[in-house]
Amino acid sequence: MNAMKNRVQLIGNVGNDPEVKTLESGKKLAHLTIATNETYRNDKGDKVEQTEWHRVTAWGKTAEIIEKFVVKGKEVAVDGKLTHRSYDDKNGEKKYITEVVANEILLLSK
Repeated sequence: MNAMKNRVQLIGNVGNDPEVKTLESGKKLAHLTIATNETYRNDKGDKVEQTEWHRVTAWGKTAEIIEKFVVKGKEVAVDGKLTHRSYDDKNGEKKYITEVVANEILLLSK
């Protein structure tokens, strides 16, 4: 059952070209956003499309794959875990970030 704890799976389209950094240790770090879309009919029968944006971070080999093959608009599947963190901005205000730390990424579109 531990394999199912804090597991996130998303299929969506990449919203921007990924930002990939190489750290001093040589390890790669990638950041990207993924949009997931859902359509449904409201009470009046009108079709409504709802888009959710997800921040994704990847490390190591997964970041290397993202750097080589992932571009804005590409459809991808991501498997990872949900994390939360906070920091103080330059004005001293606390900011909160929720993101998916990707373990695997699968390229779906050609």
